[in-house]
Amino acid sequence: MNPPAAPERAPLTRRQLLGGAGAAAVVAASAGLGAHRVAAAQSLGKPLTLAWNANAICLVPVPVADQLGFFRKHGVKVELTNFSGSTDALLESIATGKADAGVGMVHRWLKALEQGFDVKITGASHGGCTRLAGSKAAGVTDLQKLKGKTIGVSDLASPGKNFFAILLSKHGLDPNKDVQWRQYPADLLGLAAEKGEIQAIADSDPNLYLIQKRHKDLVEVATNLTGEYADKTCCVLGVRGSLVRGDKATSAALTRAIVEASDWVANNPNESARIFSKFSPVPEADLRAVLGTLTHNHHPSGVALRQQIEFYARDFKSIGVFKPGTDPAKFASHVVADVLA
Repeated sequence: MNPPAAPERAPLTRRQLLGGAGAAAVVAASAGLGAHRVAAAQSLGKPLTLAWNANAICLVPVPVADQLGFFRKHGVKVELTNFSGSTDALLESIATGKADAGVGMVHRWLKALEQGFDVKITGASHGGCTRLAGSKAAGVTDLQKLKGKTIGVSDLASPGKNFFAILLSKHGLDPNKDVQWRQYPADLLGLAAEKGEIQAIADSDPNLYLIQKRHKDLVEVATNLTGEYADKTCCVLGVRGSLVRGDKATSAALTRAIVEASDWVANNPNESARIFSKFSPVPEADLRAVLGTLTHNHHPSGVALRQQIEFYARDFKSIGVFKPGTDPAKFASHVVADVLA
């Protein structure tokens, strides 16, 4: 049985234009999925546990791979577990075998991986999903106008805090002196902006998307696809180090399934939103709108992925998040495993 086709194709976005080359490949892969399912189902072994955050629309390739048979196509049986704890707890869970793999945001994972967790990044899923919105009334319509302003975040170690601190630094602002960062519960960020307690918000979607729908004063200032980051990945797949070393074939199969599911999402945003809607209270139309801003057809592996992780490591080091003695190139070589080679 083939995966269901989307009832209609969303208007072309930058995400789809960037992925033109991959569209034909994913159509061919999806067309043959049913036959692969039957053959692979006979050889499925012990299930792997994959941890993910079921609140994050950007991680929709995970339920897509599960429900449409991409895992089974590649001969792996996967049990999904919803994990909403800290990044350190997630990586420790993977490293110690409580979970076999997980997906998450690179700007949240890298500092934790610097601490030495035995987790290897084997693949990527997409770019995007973190944005910064400013208050027009407060004059925050570009990065330079953030000087002297306060930025609200839901977590002072969040991907939004880490990424936009880097971006501000690259635009000549000191992220520790020229702006203030103030933490609020995610659902109160809009109210804080309305009351003037903060003049900008750095957060992920769909939360920031929904906040902007309610508070029309907020305008997009930048995203983690801005400028030189347009082709960078955002969310990655991490696999237990012992599994990568002891069973490269299974690690590769899991990685391929996530990559192919990500391509399917890129080409079927409407159906992907429908699949994810069972995990989210957010209206399906809003989920579709958010998916239209993401680059699910951009998921580097091997050398390209290692180069991006090195790039991000240099970013982290430039603002003092990484230790002074950390070598970005060595770090990237250590944490990235090319299981698809």
